[in-house]
Amino acid sequence: MDVVLLVFLIFFVLILLYVIYQKYQANQRIKFIANYEFPISLKNKVAKVYPHISSKDLERVIRGLRDYFYIINLSQNQIVAMPSQVVDVAWHEFILFTREYAQFCSKGLGRFLHHTPAEAMKSKDRAQSGIKRAWRIACHKEQINPHKPKRLPIIFALDASLNIEDGFHYELNCMKSNSTTSGGGNISGGHCGSHIGCSSGCAGSAGDGGCAGDSGGGGGCGGD
Repeated sequence: MDVVLLVFLIFFVLILLYVIYQKYQANQRIKFIANYEFPISLKNKVAKVYPHISSKDLERVIRGLRDYFYIINLSQNQIVAMPSQVVDVAWHEFILFTREYAQFCSKGLGRFLHHTPAEAMKSKDRAQSGIKRAWRIACHKEQINPHKPKRLPIIFALDASLNIEDGFHYELNCMKSNSTTSGGGNISGGHCGSHIGCSSGCAGSAGDGGCAGDSGGGGGCGGD
C-alpha cells in the first residue's frame, strides 16, 4: 500500500475516533446533568428572594437551571445568555458551593463555567448572539420551531410565569401591547420571541442577556 495512502487512512481513523469520543463525552455530560442532585439551598435561596414562589414552582426553577447547563453543553464553548432572572439566582447560589460547583462543571461541562450578572436583551427589539444561541438550543431541546414558535421554551417562560417582577419577560405575539406569556404572567415591555428567533430575517447567531463567561458579552452568560 502506498505510504501516503496509509498515512491518510491512519489520520482519518484517528479523526473519526476523536469525533466518536467527543460525542460520547457530550452524551455522558448530558446524562450527568440530567441526574445531578442540586443542593437544597438553591431552592431556599430562590424562596428567600421570591417568597411568593410555591414549592412546586421551585422545582420548575431547578428544571430551568438544569436546562441552562444542557444549553451550555451544546454551545461549543460560545457565549450563552441566561434568559431567566429567577434561574440566575439559583445559579449564583450554586456557585457559592465552590468545590461542588467546580466538580459539577468538570463532570457536566468539561470546563469551569464563569458567571457575570444576568441582564436582558439590550432592547425590546434587539437580541444579540448569547440570547439567540440560548433560544436556538432551548427550542431544539423542546422541539420548538425557533423561527415560528407556538410556545416559549421553559427557561424563557419562567420569569413571566412565576411573576418575577425584575425578571426577563418574553412574548410570542409581538403585536400585542399588553400581552401575557404562555405561563400567564402579565408582561409590560416584554422581549419578543420572534426577534430572538430571527423570523423577520437576520444573520448570525445573536444574543445578549445574562451570561457566563469572561468575554464581556453582557449579562449573566455561560462561556469560557
